[in-house]
Amino acid sequence: PGNNDTRSNKALPILLWWSGSLFPHFPGDTERIDCPRGSCLVTRSRRVARHRRTKALIFYGTDFRAYEAPLPRLSHQTWALFHEESPMNNYVLSHPPGIQLFNYTATFRRESDYPLTLQWLPGVGYLRGPAVPLAEKDAWRRKGYAPVLYMQSHCDVPSDRDRYVRELMKYIQVDSYGKCLHNRELPSERLRDTSTATTEDSEFMTFIARYKFHLALENAICDDYMTEKLWRPMHLGAVPVYRGSPAVRDWMPNNLSIILIDDFDSPQELAKYLDFLDKNGEEYMKYLEYKNLGGIKNQFLLESLERREWGVNDMTLPNYLNGFECFICDRENTRVKEEQEHKKSHGKIPAPRPRIAQFKHMGCPVPTPGFGNVEDLSGGD
Repeated sequence: PGNNDTRSNKALPILLWWSGSLFPHFPGDTERIDCPRGSCLVTRSRRVARHRRTKALIFYGTDFRAYEAPLPRLSHQTWALFHEESPMNNYVLSHPPGIQLFNYTATFRRESDYPLTLQWLPGVGYLRGPAVPLAEKDAWRRKGYAPVLYMQSHCDVPSDRDRYVRELMKYIQVDSYGKCLHNRELPSERLRDTSTATTEDSEFMTFIARYKFHLALENAICDDYMTEKLWRPMHLGAVPVYRGSPAVRDWMPNNLSIILIDDFDSPQELAKYLDFLDKNGEEYMKYLEYKNLGGIKNQFLLESLERREWGVNDMTLPNYLNGFECFICDRENTRVKEEQEHKKSHGKIPAPRPRIAQFKHMGCPVPTPGFGNVEDLSGGD
């Protein structure tokens, strides 16, 4: 092994993927992994759940149900949570008693043990992709297309995005191709059959790149929860009109690359600003200056991508599932060594203290109306 771990498989710590559907090894149910600090056996076979060498169980947040958890919990085992989605997929994880069941986390939050914050951003090159020329976008407008695109088929989510967009539509033209607020058909039968909210089909991407603005509203409002809804328009050279992570500016390529919905007092005020940019090309193009040579000024973003141990569609790097299991493997090997040293010292060396996940690893604020106050909502909302 590249890490100089000479132990046989029968001596290695075992990591059990309790959520077997995420097991990142094919074919088979068990695999040896060689990580920087040591090796482990990883498996999806629950037959080893109570084995003395099974040191960690890895759960997928979307599938986790407390009533299905392997109880009673064994004192020699740690629990690790992998959850790249927002808490909308499993609300229990947004409450302290839920998240504190786990020792280690891999989530969208930068505070998690193994952050997945930039999971939808392949790299700097993705942001530098060419934009459709402004003249072509203006020609598209003259053909009757809207300045603003909305593409969403997951409707009525906690962020209240559809209600906001419905109000925005009163003040500016929006072409909506998804199931939510649908008002226009995609141009070909093939796209209507195959396009989804996350596709990167070349015909689909070419079509939506002609829009000046893409409404990019996440399904939940959580720090650092940023999906393809944000990064895809930037890749294509459209301007995201964004609501999602309150900390999104921390990750932007420069100070003027997105339009934040929460900077405006109302959908009407936002519509006025979008109309101004639509009619003033020089001002609009300022939002795309990050695509120019040297235009990405945010050192925090650049350094975060540089430090990232896993890749997105990059065959030279492990994916985040393999990366997380090595993260857990290394920490379990360290814990086993520290426990052995504690035992040999007859208590003179302290036992390793268990790490407990915190609310900030996953937690999000309580959902609020997309605009206005709760008192303003109708019975249907």
